[in-house]
Parts: sequence; C-alpha cells; structure tokens
Amino acid sequence: MRRLDSTMEAKSIVISVEGMTCNSCVQTIEQHVGKMNGIHNIKVSLEDKNAVVIYDSKLQTPAMLQEAIYDMGFDATLPNSNPQPVLPDTIFLTIPTQSALTSKQICNTLLQKKGIVDVKMSSNQRTAVVTFIPSIINGKQITQMVPGVDLSISAPEVTPGTCEDSSCSQASSVALRLKVEGMTCHSCTSTIEGKIGKLQGIQRIKVSLDNQEAVVVYQPHLITAEEIKRQIEAAGFTATLKKQPRPLKLSAVDLERLRNVQTKGSKMALKENSNVNDTKTVVFRIDGMHCNSCVLNIQSAISALPSVRSVVVSLEKKSAVVSYNPNLINSDVLRKAIEAVSPETFKVSLPDECENVAFFPMLVSPLRSSRPALKDASQPLTQVVVINIEGMTCNSCVQSIEGIVSQKAGVKSVHVSLSNRNGTIEYDPLQTGPEDLRSSIEEMGFDASLSARTELPVAIAQPSPEVQLESHKAEPLSKVSPAHLARQEAKTISKCYVQVTGMTCASCVANIERNLRREDGIHSILVALMAGKAEVRYNPAVIHPSTIAELIRELGFGATIMENCGEGDGILELVVRGMTCASCVHKIESTLMKTNGVLYCSVALATNKAHIKYDPEVIGPRDVIQVIKDLGFNTSLVKKDRSASHLDHKQEIRQWKRSFVVSLVFCIPVMGLMIYMMVMDSQLADARAHHNMTSEEMEALHSSMVLEYQLLPGLSVMNFLSFLLCVPVQMFGGWHFYIQAYRALKHKTANMDVLIVLATSIAFLYSFVILLVAMAEKAKVNPVTFFDTPPMLFVFISLGRWLEHVAKGKTSEALARLISLQATEATIVTLGPDNVLLSEEQVDVELVQRGDIVKVIPGGKFPVDGRVIEGHSMVDESLITGEAMPVTKKPGNTVIAGSINQNGSLLISATHVGADTTLSQIVKLVEEAQTSKAPIQQFADKLSGYFVPCIVAVSVVTLFAWIIIGFVDFEIIEKYFLGYNKSISEAEVIIRFAFQASITVLCIACPCSLGLATPTAVMVGTGVGAQNGILIKGGEPLEMAHKVKVVVFDKTGTITHGTPEVMQVKFLVEGNQLPRNKMLAIVGTAESNSEHPLGVAITKYCKKELDSETLGTCTDFQVVPGCGISCKVTNIEALLYRKNKMVEENNIKNVTLVKIEEDTNESVQPALIIDAELPTTLTSQKYSVLIGNREWMNRNGLLVKNEVDRAMMEHERRGRTAVLAAVDGVLCGLIAIADTVKPEAELAVYTLKNMGLEVVLMTGDNSKTARSIASQVGITKVFAEVLPSHKVAKVKQLQDEGKRVAMVGDGINDSPALAMANVGIAIGTGTDVAIEAADVVLIKDDLMDVVASIDLSRKTVKRIRINFVFALIYNLVGVPIAAGVFLPIGLVLQPWMGSAAMAASSVSVVLSSLLLKMYQKPSSEKLRFQACDPMRHKSPSEISVRIGIDETGTGSPKLSLMDRISNYSRASINSLFSDKRSVNSIVLPEPDKHSLLVGDFGEDDDTAL
Repeated sequence: MRRLDSTMEAKSIVISVEGMTCNSCVQTIEQHVGKMNGIHNIKVSLEDKNAVVIYDSKLQTPAMLQEAIYDMGFDATLPNSNPQPVLPDTIFLTIPTQSALTSKQICNTLLQKKGIVDVKMSSNQRTAVVTFIPSIINGKQITQMVPGVDLSISAPEVTPGTCEDSSCSQASSVALRLKVEGMTCHSCTSTIEGKIGKLQGIQRIKVSLDNQEAVVVYQPHLITAEEIKRQIEAAGFTATLKKQPRPLKLSAVDLERLRNVQTKGSKMALKENSNVNDTKTVVFRIDGMHCNSCVLNIQSAISALPSVRSVVVSLEKKSAVVSYNPNLINSDVLRKAIEAVSPETFKVSLPDECENVAFFPMLVSPLRSSRPALKDASQPLTQVVVINIEGMTCNSCVQSIEGIVSQKAGVKSVHVSLSNRNGTIEYDPLQTGPEDLRSSIEEMGFDASLSARTELPVAIAQPSPEVQLESHKAEPLSKVSPAHLARQEAKTISKCYVQVTGMTCASCVANIERNLRREDGIHSILVALMAGKAEVRYNPAVIHPSTIAELIRELGFGATIMENCGEGDGILELVVRGMTCASCVHKIESTLMKTNGVLYCSVALATNKAHIKYDPEVIGPRDVIQVIKDLGFNTSLVKKDRSASHLDHKQEIRQWKRSFVVSLVFCIPVMGLMIYMMVMDSQLADARAHHNMTSEEMEALHSSMVLEYQLLPGLSVMNFLSFLLCVPVQMFGGWHFYIQAYRALKHKTANMDVLIVLATSIAFLYSFVILLVAMAEKAKVNPVTFFDTPPMLFVFISLGRWLEHVAKGKTSEALARLISLQATEATIVTLGPDNVLLSEEQVDVELVQRGDIVKVIPGGKFPVDGRVIEGHSMVDESLITGEAMPVTKKPGNTVIAGSINQNGSLLISATHVGADTTLSQIVKLVEEAQTSKAPIQQFADKLSGYFVPCIVAVSVVTLFAWIIIGFVDFEIIEKYFLGYNKSISEAEVIIRFAFQASITVLCIACPCSLGLATPTAVMVGTGVGAQNGILIKGGEPLEMAHKVKVVVFDKTGTITHGTPEVMQVKFLVEGNQLPRNKMLAIVGTAESNSEHPLGVAITKYCKKELDSETLGTCTDFQVVPGCGISCKVTNIEALLYRKNKMVEENNIKNVTLVKIEEDTNESVQPALIIDAELPTTLTSQKYSVLIGNREWMNRNGLLVKNEVDRAMMEHERRGRTAVLAAVDGVLCGLIAIADTVKPEAELAVYTLKNMGLEVVLMTGDNSKTARSIASQVGITKVFAEVLPSHKVAKVKQLQDEGKRVAMVGDGINDSPALAMANVGIAIGTGTDVAIEAADVVLIKDDLMDVVASIDLSRKTVKRIRINFVFALIYNLVGVPIAAGVFLPIGLVLQPWMGSAAMAASSVSVVLSSLLLKMYQKPSSEKLRFQACDPMRHKSPSEISVRIGIDETGTGSPKLSLMDRISNYSRASINSLFSDKRSVNSIVLPEPDKHSLLVGDFGEDDDTAL
C-alpha cells in the first residue's frame, strides 16, 4: 500500500510555450508530456501559448518539464519558477461485502487513473479513502471506475488554486489598483479581463476604458501584484501600480449574508433532529493564522480526526467552529490537536461558548469528515439554485457539467436536465454562490443564465436557548411547496431597465452581458443593441439599480436607469366571444386577477374586448388565452395592422378623392352657370356700347334673361341654383376642413385649414346675407353673390390634397417594404429529452414568448430574433443587411427576424420578440429619420406659425383699402372690374370688388407648400438612400453632409480589405527546373497547415491559381514565430496531372479554333512540363519546403542574392510583406503579400476630390505602409500611428480649423471619432451597424457609397431649396396680385384662380420632391471613364505624413525640381511598359499598374530573375 503525503507532492506549474501553430501541436505536447512518469495532468492552450502541468514534485521538477517541451522543438520558458501547491480532495467509498474485486485489486485499479494520488483501506477492508486532484477527476467518475462501490460521503473541499468563491477567503483577499495604458476599445478591456481572470488566485477583475485602469481582487498567497502587472504587460499593455495593495473589508452585503445564515429558526428542523445528544459544537479562538493556507491546514488536520463531524475556520474572526462527538473526544484534546498543526505556532483558547456560538453558522468541514455512517448528515444551511443551460446536445454534455460542477467547493449535489435545459445545484452559500456556479458552466463552453427560481434555503439551523448548537438533518427539497417557491422568487427578484449608449456592435452587447452576469446579485441581463436598452433582473438585497448602471459605465458605456419601467409589462388586447352578462365579465376578470403574473385586467361586455397587462417574466400571452378558454369562452388576439397602412396614406387618399369627387359634381354646374353669365354679361356690355340703351332698357333686358328671371322678388334663378349647389359642397366637401380648423383654433394655432374655412365661409355667408337683404327689400335687380367660390375652392384644394397624399405614399415606399418583411405566424414546438419533437402549433407572431422554441422551415421567414439550437442552414439576410450572399447558420448563431431561411430546417430559441426585434428597431430608426426635422425645416415651421395671422391681416387690410379707394375714386374699379354694369349700384360694386380681392388673398396664400418643402424631400431622400443601402438617420445628417469640407478615412477595413492577399509571385528558378504550377502546388500545400494570415493568403491564392479545392499532403510541419515554417510535402502529382490535363484540353480546343503558328510550342508548353505520366504510373515524391523571411533562409543555410534582397526591400518600401520560398534547398520564389486596397478606393477618393472635398487618411499603422496606401489611392494628407482614442482628437483638431468633417470608419474602434465628426459614416458593418455613433450607415461594404451619400445629400438639399423657391414664389408673388396691387396693369384674380394657384403650389412642391426618386447612384463605370485620364498615383514627395497625435509630422523628403522632373520622366517611361508581361508571369490584379513611385521601372514584370 503506498502512502503519500499528498499535500506536499501535487504541484502545479505554468510553462510558456512559443511556436505552436495548430491543435496538432497542442495534442503532441499533451500526449508526450502526459506519458511521463509523475504527471497527473497537462492542459495546453494554443490561445494563451502556455501549458499548465499538475505533477508529482518527488518525481518531476519544473526544469525537467521545460526541457521535455523544449526537446520537442518548441520554445519553453518558466514565467514563474515557483510551483503552486495543488490541494487534493478525499472521498470515502463503501465496498459491498459481496464485491467481486478484492481490496488490493480496487486499490490498483484506482491508482492507475490519472488524478488519483492515494488510496487507503480501513482495517475492516470495507471502506476505501481515496485522495484525488479535483481539477482532473471527480468523485462520480471514481465510483464509476469500480463496479458496486458506494459513495459514503463527499465533502467538497476548497482548492487554493481554484478558490473562485469570494467568501471562502474573503479575509485574505487584497484589492489592487493598476493604471493600464494602451487600451483603445472594449475588446482590449475584454482581453485583459479574460486573460487575468483565468489566473490562479484572481477573484475578480474590472477594467475601465474611460479611466484607463484596472481593479483586481486577488489572493496574495497564490499570486503577487508584480505577477499580475507582468501578465497585463504580456498582453501588450503598459501597467503601473497606482496604490499599494490593501486587504479587503467585508462589505455590508456580505455581513448581511453571514447574519442571514442563522435567521429565524425552524421548529420543524429541531423536531427532526434525531441525534441531539451525539453532537456538540465548540468555538475556539485561534491566534497566529496568517493566510488561507493556515485555514486549510487546520481544517484538513482536524476534520481527519474520527470523532469530528465538521469544522469551519475563519481567518477574519480568528476562530474555529468544531462539531464533534463528546463521547469520543473532548474540547481540550481538540485544542491541543489544533496547536499541533504545522507550523505549530497557533495559540488556541476556549472563550465563553454562549458569547460566540450564535455568530457561527454550523457548516460542514470544507475538507473531509471521516464518518461514513453519517450519510444523511447535511449542513444546517443549504441553498438551491436553478441555472438555465443552453448548448447541451447529448448526455455526455450533462455528465461533463455534473462532473465539473460537483467538484467545486461548497457544491452538495448537481442534477442537470437535458430536456429542461437546466441544472439544479444544491450548495453552501458561504462557500460558493450562484454567479460562481454559472460562470464555471459558461467556462465549459455552454451559455448559462440564472433562473428565476434561485437561492432557496433548504434547511435552516437556529441556536435555541435550551439546546446547544447542533447539526440537523437537511429538509428535503421536495418539501418546499411551489407556492412558497414563487413567493420566495417574488420577494427576492426585481427588474430594472437601463438605457445604454455607446454600443456599436454585437461584441459590445456580449461584453456588457458577460461582465454583468459575473456580478453578485444579478440574475440575468438581456441587452438589445438597436433599442439601446438593457433589461436586468437582480436581487435588491444584494445590488441596487444605480450600482448596475455604474457597472455598465465602468465598461465604457453611458448608462442611465429608465424610470418608466412599465415598458417591461406586456399588454394584450383580446376579443372574447360567448359573454352574455355582467357575471361573465366578473368571472373572467376575477379569475385573471388571481392568476400569478397578471397585473391588470379590464373586460368590456359591449365591445367583447379584454385589455390585460401582464409580467412577461412570469406569464405569457398564450397562458392568458388558455385561462380564458378554460372558463368556457372563445378568445383570439385583436389583429394588429402589420401592412404598414399608416405609411401608404390609403385612407387619406380615399378621403380626399371622395371630397374631390363630391366637390367636382357640384362645381361643374356652378362653373357652367358662371361661364354662361360671363358670356351674357359681355354681350350686354357690347349691346350697351353699340345701342346706347338707357338704364331702364338695360334693366328690362337683364331681367328678361332666363337665369336672371326672379322666382321671388330679389331671388333670381341663377342665385337660387348657385345656393342649392353650394350648400352640399359647403357641408360635405368642406367637412374635414371645418373639423381641422376647429381643432387648430381650439389649441390657439392657425393652419392652412383655418384660411380655407375663412375664405369659403365668408364668401358663403356674405352671399347668403346679401340674398336675404335683397329678398326683404324685394329688389328688382338681382344682387351679385359669391356662391360659385366655395365649390371651386374646394375642388382645387381637395384635388391638391389628393395628389399630395398620393405622392407622400410614394415617398415612404422604402419603409413600407421594411415593415412588410415581418412574419405574421410562427411555429412553436415542444421538445422532449434529447431534443425530440413532441408537438408543434401555429401561433400568431404576437404570441411568441421569450424562450420559446420556434421551428423555421426552408423558405420560411424568421418571426423573431433568436439563437439557433438545432439544425444547419443558409439564411438570406439581404433585405436587412444588404449582404447579397446567404449566411451559414448553425447551433449557437443568432438569427434576425425578417430574414429568410433557405435550405435547412432550424430550431431557434426566441431571444427578442415583438418591438425588441432588430427589424422592429431598424423600422423605428428609419421612421424616426423620416419624421426628424432638418434644421432648415425648423425655420419653415417658425415661418408658418406667423404666416396665417399675417395673411388674415393682409386680407382685412385689402378689404378696407379697396372700400376706401372705391368711395374716393370709383373710376379705378369701374375701369378694371370685370362684369361691371350700370344696373348695379356703385356701393355694391365697391363692396363686391373689395370682398373678391380679400377672399382671393385668403385663397392664394399657402403655408402648406412651405411646410411640405423639407419633409417630403427628406422622406424621399432617406427612402432612396435606404433602397441604395445608405441608411441616413434623419434630416440633420442629410442636410449636414452637403456642408462637409473634409472626409477622413480610416485605413484598415475601410480603404483596404482588412485581410492580406498575394500581390505578386516572382520565380527565382528557370521553368524547366521547377514548373510554375508545381511550385504553387508545393507552396500552397506547405502553408495549408498554417493558421497565420499570411499563410492563409498564400494557400488561398495557390488554390485559386490551380483551380483546385484540395492540395497535397503536409507532414513534419514546424513553425518558428517571426521567422517562417518548414515541412515536407507529398502527394501533389495527382493534382498537377489534373491541372495539366485541363491545360492540354484547352490547348487542343484553341488549336482547333485558330491556327497557331510560332506561338504553338509556347502556348502548349505547360503541358510539356511534366513527363508524359499517366495516372497509373504516378509516383509520390517528397519535397522539403522552407517558407519565411531572410533570417529563416540564412538560418537554414540558404544564401539570399543581392537582387532578390533588393526586390524584397522594394516590396517592403511599398508596405508589403515579402516571403521567400525554398524547395529541396533551392530558393525558388518570392511572394509579395499585402492588405490590398479596395478596387473602388482610388476612384472614390478621386471623385470626392473632384467634388471639392479634402480627403485625409487616418491610421494606426506605421508611416511606411500608410504612405504606400495613400499613394495608391491618391490621398496626399496622412495621419499615421494614431491610436483609436486619439482619432477623436484629430477630428476635433480639423473641426477647430473651421472645417465640417465627415469620418468614414468600419464602426467598431472608430465609434468615438464617428460620434465626434459632423457626419459619421459607418461602412460595411451589416446588422452590427454602428447604430449609436454613426449618422449615416452604409450597409454594403462599398466606398462608392460614401460618394453616393454626400452626392445624395447635395441633391436633396438642392431639391429642398428649389421647393422653397416654388413655395415662396407662389406666396410672395401671388398675395400682392390677389390683393390687387397689380390692378393698374390689368392683372386681377378671381378667388377660384387663387385656390387653383394654391393647390398647384403644394402639388408642385411634392412633385419636385418626387423627382428625387429618379436619383441614380454615381455609377463607377461612368466615373472611371471620366477619370481615366487625370487619375494617377501620388509620388512620395506629394504625400504629407504626420505621426501620432502631434501636429509636427515627418512630411516627405523635399526633392529638387530636377529630381522631380527625372522621377516623372522615369515614371512615364514605366507606364509605357506597364502592360508588358513575360510568358512565365502570373498576371495579378495589380493595383500599382500605373504607379508613379520612384524606381518602379520594370517592377511589376513577374519575370524570372
């Protein structure tokens, strides 16, 4: 039997390993080192470039392990040469009497397993004590190894290396504050938190981007402050200690939690206590403990005593609470046992028990208790947490979660359910917490969130005055009633909403969710990017909403608590059928109000409708409907209008069309009568002029006309008919105007409708009163009335409004199309164990609840945002993101509502439903954009406010002015008033003319056209933009973009693709030695194992050139970081044979088509490269390959010739990476790789400059690369080596020079600069558009859209100005004409003419805006054609480069005039040769074809050197 002093032997060491490239390296190291003697476990991380080894310190040393890894070809270093002790755990196995195995066989079986340190057998051979390392193996796995054994009692222990619970060593924790420099975005903070958080002894870390600091809570006996600082620096940041580390005090919340442990007693628990007399508890005071390892030493030593039930040692209180059997041991022996614990320096005293006993909860020993009989003995306080787990696929996931979690300190039991997708964990709250448990599950790669049913105390112990503190049996979980559970949950969990600003993409959302879930007291958090809102469920006893907001602010985002949190309540409108009387209503209301989760309910019998408010966390709409159905009533959702009908203006179009038709029906006869009267009047005038009739004769002739015939004295046929035709128009045609005018006046405002109502009412009432007066006086001559005015006014106005709404409907087509994407129904499925489909039902999309499993068939739309849980498919998201290619979706990916599933069936778990979906938020964004006001519009609105009162005043002035003028000088009116005849009195003529002028003023004045000028143009502009993949957020950015004078481009991902590509391949050997295809096949195969971006680029290029998806076989692959790779390549013959076969076939075709003369041999040459091998005789040859830089070649004994070196330097000068390739010891190729410039970048820059804009390049890259990129795209002003945080300062600097700046970025690290710029343009970011920061979002990744957005802005603003001109011309010219100012030149308007002009002004403005719909994006082809002549690359002397944040830049070397002339002449010669290519060349889409860089002559000819 081997006996090991296990605490001394198991040690852990971290070894840094450089040179690993892929998972096969990881496996090789793990297998090789894992086989060595004395190795318990090894875990190699490719990401962190390290290996964590747990080993037996008697058999291995850190230096031996380092050497073993070094011998395998990797660079191994020991960052910290002091190994950490690994504390083992112990379990007791009960061996049944009828066991098939002997105790010796059981020992041998167990000791063969990695992770088991020691096995001891009891004297009766019935109990085995197994000591094991919990991070490698757990108790459950041990029991499974030996059939028939039974786990007696498991006392999980606290491992110092993995002490994640903050309470177990709260007292020995130290807080450290470091200043961290060099962080630029939230991904930096995530990197530091992720890297440091994984280190042993780190309990908590919080990094703040704004304050550029990190706060770390750690355990000093496990890790030092210097080590933390070193690890941060290893991640690439500069760290300095701000304050000396200080020990943590227990917070009020922690103290509260400790006090709550011994809360109100449970009589039940006392009654159930069966062995009161067997157990006694004593509290010792212990002086001399320094750290957590003292605590653990005492606990491990004392709990090993056979008579001790449990022991808890507190470092802070300098005490130990020991439960023991007084029949077997007394307190004095225990005191001496504690004093004897190594290092034998503890002073132990026995204070008065009564004083202390109440303060110490009875806890089981975190180490082992060696009483196998006590199977049911449990801790006095146990809590249960239910954790929702997403991402489990089979039972092995379940077992691995149970295995890992069960070995965590303080965990009593774990049960994971695959079907319910959750885990129920019973734990000791003083040793671990729900958040720790959740994060440990998440670290295994599953998504874990805390369920509402959480932290339920299972058993509570109370010190009673009569009975000494004793251990009690745990109350079984099953005894807790569901009602109690619900009450508990309602008491402990609250919900708040936080408005979050500054989020730009999905990684921000993940960052907030990940960090907040780690906080104590936060149960769950859901962040919606587009809504800029976070819903947090928290425990108010532990954390406050203001603290939550502060935590989000610490992450670098803006956060404010939203007061009106009612948004979280669900509102349900239902139609309920089958109610007969008030008792039905009462029955439904009372039942619903009793239902848990229903907050408010109101049922109306008359309308058969129910209005219900509910808490979506507790109950869902389907549950509410079911409750009502169970009462015997039929119920259904009130159908919501999803057709975007509020945007197509159909109702208004119908209304105005009806109004127009009614007015027109009555207006045509009125116009007929009017025309007849005008003709008759002119005949009378002629007759009077020619026949010199007397007044009496005139009157007689006048009254003899049919229409002037008097039905009653003073009432002619004409006036009677006009009155009859006018009344219905006034009543029905003008109904809408009267209502609107009444509402406007009620709110003390005056609008267009007020003017129209004034004009028509005055005309109608004036005419009616005149008619009554004439009838009363029994006048012989019929009075002149204005009954013809209202019908004609209403006809023109309703026609204008009708056309205007038709046009407005057209302006919002883009938005209506977005809204129509929303699915109307969803298929909800119920899943059984192992994701077996149990049932499915079709429900309205409004009834989908968060967490529902929704099935989406091929061709179906996604009804809600969600996460895929099963299935693989391609999804078309083009309607939302503009991305033409379908996107692959597999379990764990997110899907967007409104996108279309293409080929596979998917099961998704709903995460955002209803108004929270991405689509709803995009719609909201576009709606807000179209309703937001441009600054120019605010001016128009202000103008319209004063407009109506002014026009009424002008109208009144006109009336009185003409009455005065008429009475003073009647001849003016007599001369210019049409239809004047002597049969009418002078006074009547004057008043009639004055009225006509004033009514015409009211008719012609139109504030409508002013009001429509901007919004219609903005609406059409944003709609056209959206159709072209340009989302403009409202009128302000649309108007601001045309004022922009400087456009600043980010480099990586904006001007360039952001991924390296092969630019050029030069062959350094003759084609007959190593043919082109053969070299590409060898190089491509060699790099296929590399994960380096340059290697990926080479492989991709070779596959493309060889037109093959598969390459040869690569073995013995080794990589040396910073140098290159070496490997062996085989099996490329079949690939070359296929390629040559294709070439030969093509050549035969070509020969058949065209008679090739001298060139025949050359064109068929590639087919002659390989000897006439046949597939049957292909023999595999092995090639030794080296690919890397000069240093790598020199190291391997290969000489790099001067001309090759010069070629490499030239590439490097141009911002490229030059790589050499050698096959079988011969240098055979030079490959130039660069992050390529987007093909449209040069044209976009040229076009922007042509538009009169200054273009600036801003990048964090070095000046050499920046200069090269700038020369390729034609930018002359460059800011290089600018940190993202400094980009804001640069933009501000440009603004301080009085320039309006547009910033174009890819929206992630550029977001602060995008927000600072006058117009922020986020490019190519799809759904993760920089919603907060940017003003304009280009959905497609195309730089020409930057040109288009500025061009569209200019066109829109131009259109707005034209609209204003239209509107003002009508008013400024029309009003004076109507008022009769131009009477002397014979220009007089009738009221109907004024209303026609007014309608025309509104319609013309809207039609003018609609012309924007014809807007075409500037086409690249057309612009390229225009630009092909003057477009040229810049020489270095023309480019000004400034480094970092300072203004004083390096500039460019000033060349003399002669130098410049010689450069240009050489460059011109170069451009003559630029299209020549040699036979062996690889023709690439070379962006530097027309380069004017110095010394470029012959540079791009890929000839053999």
